[in-house]
Amino acid sequence: MGGSLNMVGYGLAAIGPGIGIGLIFAAYISGVARQPEAQSRLQSIAILGFALAEALAIIGIALAFVLKASNT
Repeated sequence: MGGSLNMVGYGLAAIGPGIGIGLIFAAYISGVARQPEAQSRLQSIAILGFALAEALAIIGIALAFVLKASNT
């Protein structure tokens, strides 16, 4: 029972990075639309933000599997 609750918790926790990634790329698109000459600078910042937000999701799923394994 506890292992399945870990996965439900991870599913809920994955909403945060998903929203964060959406906001990062929405700001990137808005910035490029306003200043097309800043695209290369904004693109590197957006990719860094994406990587950091995605790392949180990867750490979360690893933690969910570790906790599931320790509960069984």
